[in-house]
Amino acid sequence: MTAAEWCYITAPDIDQQIVERLRRCPREPDMLVYGLRWVAACYIRLSLRVFHRLHVIGVEHLPRDVSYVLVANHSSHLDTLCLLAALPWTSLHRAFPAAAADCFFTRSSRVTLSATIVNAMPFDREAHYRQSLALCHQLLACRGTILIFFPEGTRSLTGEIGEFRPGIGTLIAGTSIPVVPCHIAGAFEAWPKGRFLPRPGHLRLAIGTPRTFAEVAPGKESVHLISRELRQAVMELAAVQSPARTGWMRTIVQ
Repeated sequence: MTAAEWCYITAPDIDQQIVERLRRCPREPDMLVYGLRWVAACYIRLSLRVFHRLHVIGVEHLPRDVSYVLVANHSSHLDTLCLLAALPWTSLHRAFPAAAADCFFTRSSRVTLSATIVNAMPFDREAHYRQSLALCHQLLACRGTILIFFPEGTRSLTGEIGEFRPGIGTLIAGTSIPVVPCHIAGAFEAWPKGRFLPRPGHLRLAIGTPRTFAEVAPGKESVHLISRELRQAVMELAAVQSPARTGWMRTIVQ
């Protein structure tokens, strides 16, 4: 290559403030952010193992070399951390937890923590709902992307699994994107909504077998059917989370 052929192209967001760059998704690669995220992931995985004795089963069900969606019950901020900790290190910068834009992407401090530490994707649950789903499709079109989605829409106030909203059905109906149901136990007791800091406790994550809905045509009835089926799959995983059956669990915080 000659000097005349060489051309340096800067990142499109190079002239933006760091907070604005973090609000965007997908984000341009940033070595500083990548480094901070890696250090944070080390600390999070270690603390989950030491203070919360995180145990995971079913990691072999996670698809390889394709994009997929993880869906789970949601009762605590620990839920996202547990799911991220169960993923391979190679997925660290390709996993995107969908986070409420009106909660995590308003104040600069929350934007920095959400985007840097867990690579959160802003999801607007109200005004720009369709645009948020379109962004999910855009991310999943890139091979190897992992979208973490909580179909209940918000954290449970009781620890019980609420109804799944139709958004997840709208997202995957008629597509071959694998959806992996998961159930997290112990997170509500350790860090319920309204508590400032988590308390030590035993966390258990069960990962189910992936399923696809390519044969289900998009439509109002079908998206509700998908949501109900995924909720049932998560509830069935809850049945194997009994403390009396901890013998089959193995720690895989990597």
